[in-house]
Amino acid sequence: ASFTLLCFRSPLVSPLIFGLLLQAPFTQPSTIPQPNFVLLLADDLGIGDVGCYGNDTIRTPNIDGLAKEGVKLTQHIAAAPLCTPSRAAFLTGRYPLRSGMDAINDYRVIFWNAGSGGLPPNETTFAKILQHQGYSTGLIGKWHQGVNCESRNDHCHHPLNHGFDYFYGMPFTLISDCQPTETPEMDRAFRRKLWLSTQMIGLITLTAVLGRLTGLISVHWRTLTCLAGFSLLFFISWFSSYGFVRYWNCIMMRNHGITEQPMVTDRTTSLILRESISFIERNKHKPFLLFLSFLHSHTPLLTTEKFLGRSRHGLYGDNVEEMDWMVGQVLDAIDKEGLKETTLVYFASDHGGWLERQEGERQLGGWNGIYKGGKAMGGWEGGIRVPGIFRWPGVLPAGTVIDEPTSLMDIYPTVVHLAGGEVPQDRVMDGRDLLPLLRGAVAHSEHEFLFHYCGAHLHAARWHQKDTGAVWKAHYMTPIFSPPGAGACYDRGFCQCFGEGVTHHEPPLVFELSQDPSEAKPLSADTEPLFDTVIRKIGRAVEEHRRTLTPVPEQLSVSNVVWKPWLQPCCGTFPFCWCDRESDN
Repeated sequence: ASFTLLCFRSPLVSPLIFGLLLQAPFTQPSTIPQPNFVLLLADDLGIGDVGCYGNDTIRTPNIDGLAKEGVKLTQHIAAAPLCTPSRAAFLTGRYPLRSGMDAINDYRVIFWNAGSGGLPPNETTFAKILQHQGYSTGLIGKWHQGVNCESRNDHCHHPLNHGFDYFYGMPFTLISDCQPTETPEMDRAFRRKLWLSTQMIGLITLTAVLGRLTGLISVHWRTLTCLAGFSLLFFISWFSSYGFVRYWNCIMMRNHGITEQPMVTDRTTSLILRESISFIERNKHKPFLLFLSFLHSHTPLLTTEKFLGRSRHGLYGDNVEEMDWMVGQVLDAIDKEGLKETTLVYFASDHGGWLERQEGERQLGGWNGIYKGGKAMGGWEGGIRVPGIFRWPGVLPAGTVIDEPTSLMDIYPTVVHLAGGEVPQDRVMDGRDLLPLLRGAVAHSEHEFLFHYCGAHLHAARWHQKDTGAVWKAHYMTPIFSPPGAGACYDRGFCQCFGEGVTHHEPPLVFELSQDPSEAKPLSADTEPLFDTVIRKIGRAVEEHRRTLTPVPEQLSVSNVVWKPWLQPCCGTFPFCWCDRESDN
C-alpha cells in the first residue's frame, strides 16, 4: 500500500497513469503489415460437407480449427456454379461474363487442354499485382483456365502468364477418365453419339463393299472410296480425342514443362502436398502468395490408402477427410516456419457439391446442407453458397461468425489492398475489400446486390436490405428437375441453363433468405407487403448491372472449346505423347 501511495504522489508518474486510464482497453493497429497469403480452394466441396458448417459425420478438424481461430462467413457466394467460370471470377475479381469466361451454349467449362479458349491475357489477376509488389507467387494444383491460344507452346492462358512465378499441377481438371478403373466421365452423351455414328457409317461402308463384291449391289468404286474415307474420318475424330482422354487431359506440369503424361494418380496427392510445403519453405524469408487449388473433392476422388474406409460417407467422405488432413499439414508447415502471425489463410470451395454425381448406389458428389440445388445450378443457393473462412491471428478476431453477403470475387481487392497494391482502374471490378468487415470495423457488407448467372444467362439476383437485415432473392429462371421433384437433374447429370431445361418466372420467384434460407416458401403479393417493391428494386439493379457489361470474345464458344491437335501439350513427339519425369527424378 505504501508503494502505491508513493507512486501516485510522484508528479512524473501521475499524469502517465491518468493517461493510461483514459485509453480504450484494446485498440487495433492503425497500420497492418503486408502478410503472406495462403489461399486454399476446394473443388466441388459442398457447404454441408464441413463440420463447422453443420456436418457431424465427416471429420474436418483442421478446417474447423481455422474457423475457431478466425472468421467464418455464412453467406459466401461463388460467382458461378461451375469450375472454369467460378475460378475466373475468383482470379480477376469480376463476373466471368466480363472476361468471356461464361458460355451461352452447353459447353460451360474448358473441355480440353488443347482448346484455344481460356483466361484472356488482358485480364489482370491478383497474382500479377502481387508479383509487381514483390511477392513470390505460386499455384499448386488445379488451373482449368486454358493453356494455349494459337500454337502448342505459346502458353497464353498458362498460370505463368497470369502472375504466378511457379506452377505445379494440372492445367486441366480432374475427371474420372484420369483413373483407368473408373467409368469415363467426359462428355459421355456426345461420345456415345459419335461412336454410334462411327459404327453406323462403318457398317454401311462394309455392307456396300460386300454388296459390290458379291454383285448384289451396284455401287461405284468412287462412292465406296468416299464412304471409306468418311468412316475413317469419324473413327479418327472419336479415337484421337476420346480414345486418348487420359493422355490429352490428365497431365501434370511444372511451370511450362510436362512431368507426367498421363498423370500417375496414386502419387498425385503426395506430390501436391510436397510441392505446397516446399514452396512455403523456399519463400519463408520474403512475402509470398500460395494458391493451393485442391483436386479434392472432384471425381474420381483420388484418395490414398491411408484414408480409404475411414469415414461414414464412403469414398466421398474419405476424400474430404484426406483434404482436411492436407490442410492441417500446410498449417503445420506455416507454424513450423514461424509464419502463423504473419500469414492470412483463406479456405473456400469453388461452388456447391455435385448432387447428380453417382455410380450405382454410390454417391460421389457433395452435400449442400439445407440449401436447395447444387453444382451447375446458377440460381439456387446450393450451387453457389460455399464455405468461407479467414484466419490471421492478432489481426482478425478469433471465433467470429459473419452473416453478411460476400463473394469469392472479394478475395481479389482484399488481397491486393493488403499487399499494398491497387486494383485496376480501367475496368469494372465486382469484388469488394473484406478487411473492414472481417475486422469488425463495419457492420455490413459493401454488396447491396449480387447477380447469379448460369452460363451467360441471369437466373437470379439478391438484394441485401441493410437497414432491416433482410436478404431478398428473385429467381427469373430455375432449372427443371428430373425426375420432377427430385431436387436435381439426375436424368441428365447436369441441369441446363436455358431452353427446354428451365422454367421462366414472371413475376419472378421471390424468397427472403434470412427467414427462408432453404428457398422453400416463395412469397407473393398476398403474403408479403413488400413483394412489388422488392421486384422493382432488384429489377432496376439488374438493368443497371447489364449496362456495365460490354461485348468480349467468347472464350467458351464451340470453336474455342473443341480439341485442336496443334494445341495439344505433348511430352514427346505428337501424337506419341508420354513421359514420367517424376519417376526419372
